[in-house]
Amino acid sequence: MTQSAKPVAPIWCPGCGDFSVLAAVKRAAANVGIPVYELVLVGGIGCSGSIHNFIEVNGLHALHGRLLAQAVGVKLSNPSLTVVAAGGDGDGYAIGMGHFMHAFKKNASILYIVMNNETYGLTKGQASPTSQIGFEGNVEPPFHAVLAALSIPAPNFIARTFSGDPKGMTAILEEALRFNREGRGFAFVEDLSPCVTYNDTYKLWREKVLDVSKLPDYDPTNRNTMFRLVYEALDQGRVPIGVMHRPKESGPNGLEQKLVGAHPGPAQADIGLSANLGAYQKLIGSLA
Repeated sequence: MTQSAKPVAPIWCPGCGDFSVLAAVKRAAANVGIPVYELVLVGGIGCSGSIHNFIEVNGLHALHGRLLAQAVGVKLSNPSLTVVAAGGDGDGYAIGMGHFMHAFKKNASILYIVMNNETYGLTKGQASPTSQIGFEGNVEPPFHAVLAALSIPAPNFIARTFSGDPKGMTAILEEALRFNREGRGFAFVEDLSPCVTYNDTYKLWREKVLDVSKLPDYDPTNRNTMFRLVYEALDQGRVPIGVMHRPKESGPNGLEQKLVGAHPGPAQADIGLSANLGAYQKLIGSLA
């Protein structure tokens, strides 16, 4: 008899933007109708990386910077699962940058949520890859993940949300999860999630957020248009949120479709002797 681990109380500071993400993930998964046993939440490193401990689903704590590699591995091993990877800007855009960029090209049908607070909150407020110039002595311009995502020509779902707008975030996560469950590929959602202890940006972001869907020429199926709109918004000191890319392709197009196809995947494969005797004998013979 096995006993599953039960969720524990979040360790986050009161007011942390990650609470909104946790609530939105729960609500979106329920609204989409995902059975608990089909949902896997892979957590990264940092405050946000503990999110899988606070919800009763299958959870995995990934290695530092290797969140996406492990999430893709889960999806390829059992494509019937709905896989959500969740981490922070430090984990995803610093040590994990290589995996971040390749995830768009690989296009496995997983959802990647990055809780961006523009600081390393767990290690007490140092500057992260997304920190503004001047924050804790930072002299480098911030990395803009959405612009990077839009620059990669792949049929991905790309969006940005704000923890101060949980209703809007839930709607976007629902769309992203449906996108994944249809096998259409990689969904990336960056959430602006303020760290109330070391970098409280709630007031600033509330004043500057801009819903891109309300802009003239908005067309999430056109990468060139969306790159221009996002870049112009940033150049004007605004903080763009909303769906940035919604692929025209509607059919299954994920990496798991190309590698695994209609097969159940390695995790559900029959590895019994009777079903594989011929293959085992061939393998042993090749080693002789």
